[in-house]
Amino acid sequence: MTKKIFVGGVPVGGGERIKIQSMTTAKTSDVPAVLGQINALANAGCDIVRVAVPDEAAARAVREIKAASPVPVVADIHFSARLAVLAIENGADKVRINPGNIGGEDKISLVADCVKAHHIPVRVGANTGSIEKGFLEKYGKNEFSLVESALYNVGILEKHGISDIAISVKASDVPLTVRAYKLLSQRCDYPLHLGVTEAGTKESGVVKSSIGIGALLLDGIGDTIRVSLSADPVEEIYAAKRILRALGLEDEYADVIACPTCGRCEWDCMALAEKVEKRAFGAKKKCKIAVMGCIVNGPGEAADADLGIAGGKDACLIFRKGKPEVKVAAERAEEEFLKRVDGLLGR
Repeated sequence: MTKKIFVGGVPVGGGERIKIQSMTTAKTSDVPAVLGQINALANAGCDIVRVAVPDEAAARAVREIKAASPVPVVADIHFSARLAVLAIENGADKVRINPGNIGGEDKISLVADCVKAHHIPVRVGANTGSIEKGFLEKYGKNEFSLVESALYNVGILEKHGISDIAISVKASDVPLTVRAYKLLSQRCDYPLHLGVTEAGTKESGVVKSSIGIGALLLDGIGDTIRVSLSADPVEEIYAAKRILRALGLEDEYADVIACPTCGRCEWDCMALAEKVEKRAFGAKKKCKIAVMGCIVNGPGEAADADLGIAGGKDACLIFRKGKPEVKVAAERAEEEFLKRVDGLLGR
């Protein structure tokens, strides 16, 4: 089991549930825009949010953002120990740094002293673009150089008295990402922040992230995740939640299953399935809802569903736990079924 750290009041690691993270895309100095994104992320289910700190204005904005944010705020720092210190002094709940690009020992010591004074954790974020030169020359670009580089930088922080650390070793290559995290999990007990970096657009990025993050979580590796997409950050939260649900790592939700359809299907079950999924996505209720293609197989295949529907050209059968409840005309099926969906979800 990994060590537990606290980001604000949110526990990460130590057997706690997997925490979902994302990052704002608005300029951090534009406080209203950033808070708008943070609130949207929190409403979607985000546990921790990260903001970029490329300049002094962004570092100072952290204070106002933190004061109004419903979730802990992490400052993302590169190349400047001064900005790291300023962001921490302005209330950041955590900093993400790569000690290798912060500067020499004196700069790292400066950040470490500030971290300790404010009692916040640090994430050491390593990726294939920031591997220490010596390890790159020794191993090449692979899981060994990536992990050794991350642990080398963790060692620098440990030398300066920092022990509340999370680590990430991301790559855009999915198999490399999986190998790196598996190796890292054998080498330390710090909580691990999972993700496939530069995963791409919404469609391809969700596939890459689902494979990489899912493979690791199935092996019990990982404490917090970010699905990195070139899309609206809220889409990252939706994707993360779907990954956790598919792995059985989130309990209180409505599981919507749907028939893939075939030549036997005589009604538009796909359209209804999409409506049901959108309606049920945010519900905090453990249940299963089935939208099946045909009356012949539907109730049997979804016999364990709390509520289901199976259709034909002229009529649809609504059932509960595999037992028929009512047969309705096809043109009334959507209205009748959605009414029962709302009732099941307590709406």
